[in-house]
Amino acid sequence: MPDPGAAGTEVLRLLEVTDRLFRECPWTREQTHDSLRPYLLEEAHEVLEALDTGDTDHLREELGDLLMQIVFHARHAEGQGGWDIDDVAAGIADKLVRRSPHVFADGSAASADEVDAAWQTIKAAEKRRSGPTEGIAATLPALARAQKVLGRVPDLSLEGDDLGSRLLRLVAEAEAAGLDAEGELRRAVATRLA
Repeated sequence: MPDPGAAGTEVLRLLEVTDRLFRECPWTREQTHDSLRPYLLEEAHEVLEALDTGDTDHLREELGDLLMQIVFHARHAEGQGGWDIDDVAAGIADKLVRRSPHVFADGSAASADEVDAAWQTIKAAEKRRSGPTEGIAATLPALARAQKVLGRVPDLSLEGDDLGSRLLRLVAEAEAAGLDAEGELRRAVATRLA
């Protein structure tokens, strides 16, 4: 039995609660990856909203709701004879170790920029993508997706006088200034609603 005060004890309890729900709750047993999709997106947005407000108690609650979605997806996969939450955790732990040689191996990095550059180099070697935009989620909000594309394809044509082209030029302006276009627009709307 783990030490009740040890880190991870409550995560283990969450897994026990989830397992019981999947055994005994009719609603939970019926869930699939597809049926959980809207909740995953909703909870991710609620985490972003909590970050925007700066309310750390609200953030903790919303991160819990997002964690529940991750655990539910993993439990569903396990029930289908696939991977489980340990596979998810092992995958991300292994990735963090591989991509952080300045901490876990003989790499070096004196600044956050050097860490990011090394991370991106290692990631590119691992992914071996067929094109610069491969791996950019098509379901990202349009501004965020445009900024990611512009970050990987900085010479993308911005020609055109239609609204989309003008918006793309604004996103390119944000990218050049090191700003998050999605976040800037969200803050501008929130300021005007306040």
